[in-house]
Amino acid sequence: MDYTTKIKDLLYATIKSNASDLHLTIGHKPILRIDGELRPLENEGILNKESIEGLVLALFADKKNQQKFLERKELDFAYELEDKARFRVNTYFQRGNMAASLRYIPFKIRTLEELNLPKNLEIFCKASQGFVLVVGPIGHGKSTTLAALIDIINENRNDHIITIEDPIEYIFKEKKSVIEQREVGQDTEGFAMALRSVFRQDADVVMVGEMRDIETIATAVTAAETGHLIFSTLHTNSAAQTIDRIIDSFPAERQGQIRAQLASSLLGIISQRLIPRIGGGLVPAVEILIANYAVRTLIRENKIHQIDLVIETSLEEGMISLNRSLVNLYQEGKITREHAEMYSLNPEGLKTLLKEEEKGRKR
Repeated sequence: MDYTTKIKDLLYATIKSNASDLHLTIGHKPILRIDGELRPLENEGILNKESIEGLVLALFADKKNQQKFLERKELDFAYELEDKARFRVNTYFQRGNMAASLRYIPFKIRTLEELNLPKNLEIFCKASQGFVLVVGPIGHGKSTTLAALIDIINENRNDHIITIEDPIEYIFKEKKSVIEQREVGQDTEGFAMALRSVFRQDADVVMVGEMRDIETIATAVTAAETGHLIFSTLHTNSAAQTIDRIIDSFPAERQGQIRAQLASSLLGIISQRLIPRIGGGLVPAVEILIANYAVRTLIRENKIHQIDLVIETSLEEGMISLNRSLVNLYQEGKITREHAEMYSLNPEGLKTLLKEEEKGRKR
């Protein structure tokens, strides 16, 4: 079998099905994730040892990467499907057999409007310096939101933008800005080293694909303090949890310093979930924290648990809680009540909010 042609056929099927992911694992048919659910490609055969190895190895155009994968037993990289799309690939071994997960990344960077995200997120793209985080579980659109925000800057500002990614996902087409994209392993040894270099590269805006270690976090916060606009992601569930995670990642003797730095540099946090939409597709529910005076004071005084209340009571400033976003989507007929409760971090609070909204409509 021509596995190079076969893997392309499977990737085209992924695009045609509007799937977010393709999974290849022994003993199963190729599996797509569509609207959050796993669905096998019924017209394909079950993958055996020979076919899984053929498909996985066909992903490697670079023999050095193939050798690196065989030595390390897992590898992240990007695969470009002709001029149609890119895929973020993770190849790995399970029970001694090869496997792969491929995330579909369209060439077109969608706008906030196309992503059904609030327009007021644009305020983060107008700042000259500070720290903006997009957070949420894996697979809930953080990279896509980041790309949309960076492209707003690209369209409206004459800036020098540097992205640091592992691997590079969206490819930006330069508009008003100069954009340089650096891939960990190919263009730099690591996130922290690349971040330290931006101080000597005359960067205005830096996008860090993921903050994986304490050194990267510390350097990113310092860069935000010293005149750079920094965008990054974390795998956390809420704005308050994100702040706690950042501070708690440092040893006790350094937490006071990072708390003060974060209080002065944080611009905002966007926490998002992709919820199954009634009729098909996914729609984002978002929590938006904007770092106003009250938020900065709570961070500085280590009263992070009170931040949720600030978000709840600051709707007029552009903030929104996840529960409020879920209620709005439910009332607009976009999601079911069951899904609203499933994705809420505070289901009881959600039920209370729904009751209040129902009472308000009856008056």
